[in-house]
Amino acid sequence: MNIQTKALLVHLLTATGAVFAMLAMLAAVDEKWGLMFLWLVVAFIVDGIDGPLARRYQVKVNAPQYDGVLMDLIIDYLTYVFIPAYALFKSGLMHGWTGWFAIIVITFASVVYFADTRMKTKDNSFSGFPGCWNMVILVLFATEPNFWVMTALVTAIAIAMFLPLKFIHPVRTERWRSVSLPMALAWTGFAGWAAWVDFHPESWAHWGLVVTSIYLLGAGIAQQIIPEKA
Repeated sequence: MNIQTKALLVHLLTATGAVFAMLAMLAAVDEKWGLMFLWLVVAFIVDGIDGPLARRYQVKVNAPQYDGVLMDLIIDYLTYVFIPAYALFKSGLMHGWTGWFAIIVITFASVVYFADTRMKTKDNSFSGFPGCWNMVILVLFATEPNFWVMTALVTAIAIAMFLPLKFIHPVRTERWRSVSLPMALAWTGFAGWAAWVDFHPESWAHWGLVVTSIYLLGAGIAQQIIPEKA
């Protein structure tokens, strides 16, 4: 198999995310939240591995007829933003006006952020919260805090999308990657576990989600505060 074929297969792998997004949406329409998040976790895994493969096989050079970045952004908006926001609204976790507030803020702020050409920092981290609402909303489903707490959290994270705060990319941010990558893998495992048991309140997966989420949200900001050793 030549490298051009391998590069094309990477694009096709990325494209499967659209299929998983549709399967997640169908589950969401039926209010099967555990199944919906399982499909989103599968899409999340695909998103985690197609980037390294794209760089390895240099898809921009060997399969330039398809724009992998554009394809990735379209799928990310569906799986990271649109479907999770719909689930948060439809589930009733946020009551009355707060549900409308959340779905409008999440979808509007995210599409603006995704179009921002300044979203990446020099160390391949993100400037501002990178619109990973699938992770945030999955944790909300697992922990079910008071809807006022959820409203405050959604507001704070939406604002953080446009602040000069750094958020790590677990694979591409080299600093602390030996910790960040295992944390991201652990988060994925806990997310799949929590969704598999349909967010059973006694599942230990919830604690794992909280711990790994705190690290993934705070590591980049911590790096801004703690100077890197020369």
